[in-house]
Amino acid sequence: MQQDNSQSIQSIITEAGKAEGNGDLENAAGMYEQLIKQDNLNEYAYERLMIVYRKLKSYKEELRVINAGIKSFQNFYQSKLKSKSKKITELSKALSKSTGLTDKKGNSLYEPEPIGKWKKRKLVVEKKIK
Repeated sequence: MQQDNSQSIQSIITEAGKAEGNGDLENAAGMYEQLIKQDNLNEYAYERLMIVYRKLKSYKEELRVINAGIKSFQNFYQSKLKSKSKKITELSKALSKSTGLTDKKGNSLYEPEPIGKWKKRKLVVEKKIK
């Protein structure tokens, strides 16, 4: 079952890439949207969809995709943090603080990828919309 899903995802990526290459950007966007619905942590699909909407000059749609991508990955990373034991969490915080990855209050100074990259892109899109 899992292999069928990965083959399906790969075939959609291939078809969307062909559509994009042929200049059928609306069709490619639809396929990338379908991919994201199947796998909301597919970084490649988010990236390509952002690019397609930029080419179509659909900045509001691009912003929507950026926000959805950031939210999906933030939720994913938050769930990873909550699943650790208390001792591992304490050690991780101490290590992060000693290496300078967090500030004095314990807030992370580092955004895991692709969140950091997408936040920069979000600023650019917001400027284009204004």
